[in-house]
Parts: sequence; structure tokens; C-alpha cells
Amino acid sequence: MKKLFPILAVLALIGTACQLGGSAQPTPIPAVTAFPTNAINLNPTAAPGGNQAAGSTRNSNDGMTEIYIPTGTFTQGGLDPNATQDEKPAHKVTMHAYWIDKFDVTNAMYLQCVSAGACNPPQSFSSKTVTNYFNNKDYNDYPVVQVTWGDAAAYCKWAGRRLPTEAEWEYAARGTTINTYPWGNDAPDNTRANFNSAVGDTTKVGSFPAGASPFGVLDMAGNVYQWVSDFYDANYYSKGVVLNPTGPTARTNFFGRVIKGGSFQDVAADIRIANRPQALGPNPDAQQGSAAYLGTFDAKIGFRCASDN
Repeated sequence: MKKLFPILAVLALIGTACQLGGSAQPTPIPAVTAFPTNAINLNPTAAPGGNQAAGSTRNSNDGMTEIYIPTGTFTQGGLDPNATQDEKPAHKVTMHAYWIDKFDVTNAMYLQCVSAGACNPPQSFSSKTVTNYFNNKDYNDYPVVQVTWGDAAAYCKWAGRRLPTEAEWEYAARGTTINTYPWGNDAPDNTRANFNSAVGDTTKVGSFPAGASPFGVLDMAGNVYQWVSDFYDANYYSKGVVLNPTGPTARTNFFGRVIKGGSFQDVAADIRIANRPQALGPNPDAQQGSAAYLGTFDAKIGFRCASDN
């Protein structure tokens, strides 16, 4: 089932929460900065230089490992019995080369940006079951959550990268196969993904190496949804964009943005590569600080970044 998350999914827990780790005291962080603008490059057409091998890696200044995704043609869209109308028609798409983060951005990485004054803190410091999830060393290597689309875009810009397009995300997850899941067509289980409420909250990034994509990208199914740059349009695949698609050039009737990958709560059908849920992105024309201005944030949504060179 497609999901439209609430505009403000404030999940701060009252009383004693079930802890997944210790109770380290957070360190001070700067005050909230101004809300980032909605601006992002939606036309990533430059291919990385050099002759890198598919799946080769490099390290970024924020501590992220990036994986090289080569120029190639792949099949985008739903190919399995659970495919829904907005995943059709499945179609061939040619992509320029790019880099994508191997993991979701972590709490520790995001804290660097907050401490530098370039990012807002998460809209809530809680995860699904942990009240002091962010700015807590016990969860440094867990995916940051409770961030809006604007928060994610601001982080990627600060890190010298950007949000991936939906097509880039899907190519990194599927490669040139027609796999239903990053690892193949076998049904997911607890060795490949954090899904179906088996854990009940997030897990450390990279905890499921058996769930790697053909390029070696991890955590593309389950754990947390991931923001991508595209506005959501249920009919976008029928428009026939076959070269490096970047999604609709403008919003449709509201500020929906695509989220990919499914979460720790989702069933197998919803962590398929082709699944296309949406959540509200920011509306820069709304009253500053309002729910519409911020857009959705949720304990099940994080992000990763991409780069052209």
C-alpha cells in the first residue's frame, strides 16, 4: 500500500521508552538555523571523470563511503506481481555515471553539519522507541531520522553532494538486473533487511551485508525510507523520459516528494526496489515554521546523498 506520511510525524515518546542502547548524555549543539531553501540541482548530467570500475569506492570528508555507479542502461519500474500502477510501465533508462553513498547518512555525520551551523537539528531527537536517539554516541552509526526533505537537501549540499534522483537510486539498487529486491528475487528475510517490525526500530547502517545491491550499495531495502530529489507524479513513467530522468520539473497538485526503500515497519511488498511512496516536501511559500513550510518528518525517513564527480 502506498503511504503518504503525516505532515508532522512528531514521535517524541512520553515516559520511559524502550532503549536499544545505553543512555549517554548528549553534547551541546548550536541553536536551530534558518530553514534551508528548496533549491537543489535537479539536472545532474555531468558524468564523473576517470575510469573507475563499477562498485569502486572513495571516502568523503563527512566520513561517508561513496560507491561508483557507471554509465549504463537499466529497467526502471515494477516488474513483479506486486507492481502498482504508478510503477508502470517498466521501461529502459540510460544513466550517466555518478557516485552514491554506500549507507544512509548517520546521526554522527548529520551532527557534524548541525555543529557547523549548516543544518537544522532533526525536527525530533527521538526514534520510534528511543527518546534520546540523536546526539547520543550510542546511536552514532544509526541512520539519522526525523529530517525533512529540506533538511536532507541542506546536508547533501554542505557535504558537497546532493540528493539522488529516483532513477539514480533505483539504478544503484537494481543495477542492470530485473531484480525485485537489491539482492535478487528471493523473498526478504532477517539476514537481508530490517523490515516487517522484526526489530521495531532502526538498526546500525550496514548491518545487512547479504542485502547488498549488485554495485555493493547497502540498506536499500528496509531500515528507513530515503528522500530522493524528485517531485512525485503517479504518471511520470508514462512520459517516456529515457535519458537520466530527474523527475517532474515542477510539483503537481501538492508538494509530494518520492521516498524509496521501505522501513523497519514495512512488509515485503513495500521494500521492493520499484515501490514509489511519497511524503510531503517543503512549501517555501507557506508561513515560515508552519507544518506546510517544513513538510514531513518521521522516525522512518532518512536519506543518502549522490555526487556527479
